[in-house]
Amino acid sequence: MSWARGRADVEQLITDGELERVRPSVEVAARLLADAGAHISLASKGIEEDPAGALQLCYDAARKAATALLAVQGLRATSRGGHIAVIDAVRVQFNDEGGMAIFGRLHALRRRRNRSEYPDDESPGVNEDDARRALDTARAVLQAAEQLLGSGRLGIFG
Repeated sequence: MSWARGRADVEQLITDGELERVRPSVEVAARLLADAGAHISLASKGIEEDPAGALQLCYDAARKAATALLAVQGLRATSRGGHIAVIDAVRVQFNDEGGMAIFGRLHALRRRRNRSEYPDDESPGVNEDDARRALDTARAVLQAAEQLLGSGRLGIFG
């Protein structure tokens, strides 16, 4: 079965060289989901001591959970598309699916992570509240990805 929602946008990402077709892999998806869960676990333990590090781990967890969905579809970001292509592909396909609007929050989390990783004089530091919000987002993205993968409705993109 192929996912219909967002098809034209994903096809454009492929045409533009931001996504590429690869062999679909449940194994890769499982590994990415396991990594995401481990990142979330570690981030939750470090919020007070290292909120910026916790936020980074949460972003990576959410991105890997999103990437797992693409792996099952036989899609992968290219170096040209990178993280933005992953986020765009899952947002257009899965945001608001089954009442889950979580994928629409990934760009904001990416921007917050980038402001932390590449600061300037006006970039705010990361505080515990920022890290907790990132943790909530990462947990919700992981849960949504697991639900979508477990639904049996997600197949090869094509």
